[in-house]
Amino acid sequence: MRLLLLEDDITLGEGLKDFLRSEGHVVEWFMSISETRGLAQEAFDLLLVDWNLPDGSGTDWIASLRRHGNTTPAVVLTARDRLSDRIQGLDSGADDYMVKPFAPEELAARVRAMGRRLSGVSNHLRKFGDVEIDLTARAVRVDGKPAQITAREWALIEALVLRCGRIVSKNDLEALVSGFDGEVMSNALEVHVSHLRRKLGKDLIETVRGMGYRIPA
Repeated sequence: MRLLLLEDDITLGEGLKDFLRSEGHVVEWFMSISETRGLAQEAFDLLLVDWNLPDGSGTDWIASLRRHGNTTPAVVLTARDRLSDRIQGLDSGADDYMVKPFAPEELAARVRAMGRRLSGVSNHLRKFGDVEIDLTARAVRVDGKPAQITAREWALIEALVLRCGRIVSKNDLEALVSGFDGEVMSNALEVHVSHLRRKLGKDLIETVRGMGYRIPA
């Protein structure tokens, strides 16, 4: 999943970014609301938002997104633990609320649960012929045998599985590929899709010419 992390604490932000990336997610980390300007057209799967930021309130920012029609799910991350705070945070338009300090493993589990909820997938195991994809374990098996999938390849296959039957645009998938550290080739998306087809079968990922890719429902 492609995550936007809005957190001004350097230690926490760096730690969450690294942990979530190790889980196979693409994480774009920002330390202030002003840094997120110009992202209105960017496609994120989930927003992780600190409440108190240097230039405003994270809950006010979420509320503003909702007023402008942005329905991207959001999780508030805050040390504010009163019942009234929780109510305010959720009423601002947030979908979940986590009180600091929290274990990054719990946040990762909530991110996975949110992904399943967004896709309408109640079962974390998805089967496509002889290919089995475990969204919780982040594992792929072909004919019952584990397939060796890189982090970038997992980001792509997860995005397609969570939107099974729908076209995922090349722009959105290219953002996933480029969201990892390291140099990216201009044709990186096509290269990774080719690798996935070689590992998982050429018929799993369908090309929709001029639009993107999809996994048929």
